[in-house]
Amino acid sequence: MHDRRRRQDRRRTDPHPVAGELADAMADDAITMVFQPQFRCADGAVCGAEALIRWQHPEHGHMNGDRLVAIAQHGGLGRRLARHVARSAMEAAAGWPAHIGVSFNVTAMDLHDRTFGEDLLALLGETGLSPERLTLEITEQALVDDVEQSAERLAALAENGIHLALDDFGAGFCNFRYLKLLPLHALKLDRAMVEGIASDERDLAVLRGIVAMAKALGLSVTAEGVETEAVRDLVAQEGCTAWQGFLGAKPLAEPDFARLLKG
Repeated sequence: MHDRRRRQDRRRTDPHPVAGELADAMADDAITMVFQPQFRCADGAVCGAEALIRWQHPEHGHMNGDRLVAIAQHGGLGRRLARHVARSAMEAAAGWPAHIGVSFNVTAMDLHDRTFGEDLLALLGETGLSPERLTLEITEQALVDDVEQSAERLAALAENGIHLALDDFGAGFCNFRYLKLLPLHALKLDRAMVEGIASDERDLAVLRGIVAMAKALGLSVTAEGVETEAVRDLVAQEGCTAWQGFLGAKPLAEPDFARLLKG
């Protein structure tokens, strides 16, 4: 009762009331994780999942990851939210079969945080998750400020076995300098790069060029936003390693994802 009253009093004076509610939600484990399954192109088997955060706010309704990150950063909770996501994703994945990986997004603030890498490695030790089963997804927006510093900090994580993927490839400017500087293991193609390949020869040609480049660099390729069997078959035929999208499954609560693995 006293805790609830203190929270109510704080919200009345808090300049960022939703951020305060977000802090309470993290403390109460009200921030949930869902997992978007990823499927291996070679045989269609589940090979991993992207971890995504969700919050059902009592007044504002459903909030997804991008909005939560913006609220957290605006209210000075970005670091706390990042650690919450990392721990939740690792704890869930630690209970999956050893060949199933997990990934989550890394923000610009994470890359500027000097202790982010140390904290990730510590969390791996605490949860018992093998570093090779963890992939950090980095968007172009997270790299624009200081790509050299980002490359240095990411290299330290890669040296400890963590995998790195350039996310939303094709959605922005596609600065190929990132491919030279960053210690990447994979590209994740934005849905805009794959949704037209079954109907447009130019789209298919672009996909072939990207996959050929990735192979030359020793990178795997995951296609996002796959919603039709025709697109799924083509990304597999053209050499992508994995795919994810509503054709396979929508983001699932952890118990549902665990059942998918068993089934």
